[in-house]
Amino acid sequence: MKDYKSLLKKGWLFFLVAVLFLWGKTYYALKTAFNLDIENSTQQFILGIAPISSILFFLGLSLLIPRRFRNKAFMTIYVLMTFVLFANVVYFRFFSDFITLPVLMQYKNFAELGGSAQALIHPMDIVYWIDVAILITWLVSRKVKPSIRFKKRTVAMLYAAVIGIAAVNLNLANQERPELLTRTFDRMKLVKLLGIYNYHIYDSVVTANASSKRVFADSDELTEVLNYVNGQQGKMGVQGEYFGKAKGKNVVLISLESTQNFVIDYKVNGQEVTPFLNDLKEDSYYFSNFYHNTGQGKTSDSEFLLDNSMYGMSRGAVFTTNANNEYNATPEIIKEEGYTPVSFHGNNDSFWNRDIMYKSLGYDHFFSKSEYDVNEENSVNYGLKDIPFFEQSMPMIKDLDKPYYAKFITLTHHYPFILNKDEDVMIDPAETGDGTVDRYFQTMRYQDEAVKKFMEMMKEQGEYEDTIFIMYGDHYGISDNHNRAMGDLMDKEIRTFEEAQFQEVPLIIHIPGEEGKEMKTVGSQVDLKPTILNLLGIESGNDVQFGVDLFAKDREDIAIFRDGTVVTDKYVYAAKDGTCYDKETEEEIDGEACAPLKEQAEKELEYSDKVVHGDLLRFLDQNQDIEEK
Repeated sequence: MKDYKSLLKKGWLFFLVAVLFLWGKTYYALKTAFNLDIENSTQQFILGIAPISSILFFLGLSLLIPRRFRNKAFMTIYVLMTFVLFANVVYFRFFSDFITLPVLMQYKNFAELGGSAQALIHPMDIVYWIDVAILITWLVSRKVKPSIRFKKRTVAMLYAAVIGIAAVNLNLANQERPELLTRTFDRMKLVKLLGIYNYHIYDSVVTANASSKRVFADSDELTEVLNYVNGQQGKMGVQGEYFGKAKGKNVVLISLESTQNFVIDYKVNGQEVTPFLNDLKEDSYYFSNFYHNTGQGKTSDSEFLLDNSMYGMSRGAVFTTNANNEYNATPEIIKEEGYTPVSFHGNNDSFWNRDIMYKSLGYDHFFSKSEYDVNEENSVNYGLKDIPFFEQSMPMIKDLDKPYYAKFITLTHHYPFILNKDEDVMIDPAETGDGTVDRYFQTMRYQDEAVKKFMEMMKEQGEYEDTIFIMYGDHYGISDNHNRAMGDLMDKEIRTFEEAQFQEVPLIIHIPGEEGKEMKTVGSQVDLKPTILNLLGIESGNDVQFGVDLFAKDREDIAIFRDGTVVTDKYVYAAKDGTCYDKETEEEIDGEACAPLKEQAEKELEYSDKVVHGDLLRFLDQNQDIEEK
C-alpha cells in the first residue's frame, strides 16, 4: 500500500495508466479500423510492440517540461496523439489510406466536407475519447493532483527503452519487408510494420526531404527526364490518325465525380443507371479500358493529370504542395493558339487550392461558387447540385470568347452519395445492405441526367455543333472498404485483380457529326493532354508528358496507377500484394511476367516525382536554348 501511495504521489501510476490507455486504443484501431492484413505471428507481435516506442517517446517529452506546466504538457501531447489516431481512423474509412503531412496542408478543404465528414464518424468512436475524459478528471480531482516527479537517471532509462523497442521493431519490420523505408508509396505496410505514430515520424522526414529537392535541383535532371520520355517510350511527338480532327473547335471537358466504368450499361432493379451516357457512347469514341491515376489528391489529381500529362504525388496533392511550380499545362499551350481557357465549379475557389493552382496552369478565369446563386434549395453535401450548376453556367459560356477550353467539375455524385429532394431520386437504391454502395447508383443516375440536360442546353444555345465534348471519370467512388457489397453486386470474390479493374473510369469523346466507335486500347488520364492537343492539331513541342495520344497507332497499351499497379492488354500487376494476373483468364500467374511492368512503373513514377518535387519545368526554356545551340 505504501508503494502504491508513493507511485500515486509522484504521478508515475498516472503516467503508466495513460501509456496503457493510449497503447490499448491504438492497438484496437490497428486491429479493427484499418485493413492491415496480418499474415503471421511475427506481424501480430510487431503490431503489438510498434506503438510502444513512440508513445513513450512523445509522452516522455512532458517530463522535460518544468514541473508546474508538466500536467498540462502531458495532456496536450496525449490529446494530440489521440487526435492523430482518430483522424487516421476517420480518413481511412473512405480513402482506404492514411493521412500524410502534405494532406494536412489541405486544411482549407476540411471546412467544406460537410455531410461527408459526418457520415464517416460512428457512434462507437467515443471509445477513442473516453480515456481522455478519465485522465482529465483524474488530474483536476481535488483528492489527487499528480505532477510527475523524476530523476534524470529514470528519464535516461525511459529513452533507452524507447531506442531498444524501436530497434527491435525496425529489425523485425525489415525482415518482414526488405527495403521497407524506400517504398514510401506503400503506406499500408509502413503502418502495419512500424505503427501509426512511427509512420507519421517517418512521413515527416520524407516530407522534409522532398521539400529540399527543389533547392538542389538542376537542369541536368530535366534532361534525364526528357531523354526518358523521348527515347525509351517514344512518347513525345507521337500523333494519332485523328490529328487535327477537331482543329479550331471549342473544347468542353466534364469531370464526372466518382464515376467508375462499371456503371456504364449497368442496371439496378432493371433500371439503367446511366441511360444518357449509354446512348451517348454509341455516337462517340468510347474508351472502355481507361483508368484513373489519382492518389491522395483525388479530383485535383485528375485535373493535374489532364492538364499536364504527369502523375500526382504519392503523398498529398500537387495542387496544395506545389502550386507555385512552373508548368507547361494545356491551358497555357492552347492560349497561344487563341483559346480562352476557363474552369467552372460550384464550390469555393480555395478548395484544393484551385484559386492559386489555376493561375499557374494558365486558366484565364475560374467560375467558382461566388459567381453562382447557391442556396439550401439547390445545393447538397459539397455545394451546388449538378443540374442547377449547368443551368447557371450557360450564360457564362455564351459570353466566352471563342474558341474556348472549358472544364466543368461536377459535385453531386460525391461520397456519401446523398440526394436531399425526392424529385432528384430517379432510380431505386441497390440492396446490398451497404448504404454507401446502395446510394451510389442514385446520385450516379442524377449526374447522368444533369449531363443530359447540359447537352440539350448546348444544342438550344447553338454551342453544340462547333464543340468537342470530353467526359471522363475523375476517380473511384467506392473504395475497397466495400468489397463485400461489390462482391454481392458482381457475384464474385473481389481480389486485387478486381480491385484494379474497378479503377476503370469512363472516357467519352464526342465530336458532333462523327460516328461512334468503341476504343479498346488500354490508357489512362495521363494520356488526356496529348490526345486533346493532337485532336486540336497542336504540336506540344519540347515538353515533358508521360502519356501518349489515345488514337495513336501502335501505342503501348498500358495504365500505371499512382500506387505502382499496372494494367496492360495482357497483364494486371497489383502493387498492393505483388500479385500478377493474366488479364484474359483473370487467373493469378507467375510474377516474372509482371516484373518488367513493375520496374517500368517505378521508373516512370520516379521521373514524374522528380519533375514535381524539383520544379524542373522552370529549366525547360533553358534546355531548349541549349538544344538549339
